[in-house]
Amino acid sequence: MQEKANPGIRDVFSLPVIVAALGYFVDIYDLVLFSIVRVPSLKSFGLEGKALIDYGVFLLNMQMIGMLVGGILWGWLGDRKGRLKIMFGSILIYSLANFANGLANTLPVYAVLRFIAGVGLAGELGAGITLVAEVLHTRIRGYGTMLVASVGVSGAILANMVASTYDWRNAFFIGGILGLLLLLARIKVAESGMFQKMEAKTGVSRGNMLSLFTDKNRFFRYLNSILIGVPIWFVVSVLITFSPEFATALGISGKVTAGNAVMFCYLGLVFGDLSSGLLSQFLKSRKKAIFIFMLLTIGSVGVFFLQGPATPRFFYAVCIALGFSGGYWAIFVTVGAEQFGTNLRATVATTVPNFVRGMVVPITMLFQFAKGFIGIENSALIVGGICMVIALASLASLEETFHKDLDYLEEFL
Repeated sequence: MQEKANPGIRDVFSLPVIVAALGYFVDIYDLVLFSIVRVPSLKSFGLEGKALIDYGVFLLNMQMIGMLVGGILWGWLGDRKGRLKIMFGSILIYSLANFANGLANTLPVYAVLRFIAGVGLAGELGAGITLVAEVLHTRIRGYGTMLVASVGVSGAILANMVASTYDWRNAFFIGGILGLLLLLARIKVAESGMFQKMEAKTGVSRGNMLSLFTDKNRFFRYLNSILIGVPIWFVVSVLITFSPEFATALGISGKVTAGNAVMFCYLGLVFGDLSSGLLSQFLKSRKKAIFIFMLLTIGSVGVFFLQGPATPRFFYAVCIALGFSGGYWAIFVTVGAEQFGTNLRATVATTVPNFVRGMVVPITMLFQFAKGFIGIENSALIVGGICMVIALASLASLEETFHKDLDYLEEFL
C-alpha cells in the first residue's frame, strides 16, 4: 500500500488498523487474565497464603519467558515471511493455548501452558504496529498506532468482566474462542507495501537479529528502545498484580481484588494511550510526550504509597492514575519500530515490547528478594526507582522519530 499524498483521518480507520487493534484487544485479554484469576485458579489447586504470591510469580514468569522466546521467533519471521503471517500464527497459538489453560489440572501443566501462551502472545503487537506504521502516511501513523493500543488495552476490562461473571476456566475458554473468531477477519487484510517491495529485492538481509549486537550504534538504539518501557511493566507486574497484598500493607479499609485493580489500571491505560498519542501529534514529538508521561508515572507511584489507610474506591482511583500515566505504551512501541529499517523493523518492533515484558522476570525476582529484608513497600519503591532512572536515561539517548520516513533499509557492513 502506498502512502496517500493528502492523508485524512478516515485513513486511520482502515482495515489493517482495525484488525491490528482487535488482535491486540484479544492479546491483552489473555495477557492480563492470569493476573486477574491468579488467586481463584491457584486456590483451586489447593494453595493458600504465601504460596499464592510465590506460585503466582512463578507462573507469571513462565508466561513472560515464553514471550521472550516468542518475541525473538516472531520478530525474525516477521521480517522473513511478512507481517500478516506472523499476526495469524501468533493469534492461532495463543488462542489454542488460552483454551487449553481452562483444562489444566496440575500446576506443572498450568505452567507449561502459560509458557506456550506467552510464545503466542509475543507476536501480535509488534507485527500489528509494524504493519500500521508502514501502511499509514508519516503524518498520521501516530494516530493509527494510538488506536491499536487504545482499543487493545481495553481487552483487560473485558477480561475482568468475564472473570467476574464466569469460573476462571470458562474465562480462559472464552478468550480462546475470541481469538479463533478473530482469525476470520485476517483474510481481507493486505500485506505492507514496504515489505512487498523489500521482498522483491534480491540480496537483502532480513530479520538479522545478530546485527543488533554487532554494531555499537544499532545496539544502543535497540537497548534504549527497550528500557524506556520498563516503568510501565513495573507498575503492572508489581503494583497492580499484587494489589491485594499492597492494600493490606497500606491499611486499605476494605477488600481489594487483583481483578478490579487490573481493570481500573487498564481503563486508565485506554485514556492514557489516547492522550499520549494525541499529545505526541500535537507536540510533533514522540520523546517529549514520553517524558511527560514518565513524570506522571513518578507522581502516580508516589500517590500510591502515600495514600495511607484509604478506602478501596480511592485505591482503585489511584490504579486508574497509574494506568493513565503508563499510557505511553503505543508511542513506546512506535518509537522502536521507527528506529530501524524495513528489513529489521518487525524484528525490533516485536522483540522490544516482549523484552520489556520479559523484564518482569528480573523485576519480580528483585522485588521478591528485597521484600524478605525490607518489606513489600520499600522493596517496590527501590525497584520502581531503579526502573525510572534507567528509563529516563535511555529516553535522553534516543533520536526523535516523529517525522522520519520509514521507507528505507538497514545497511549491514
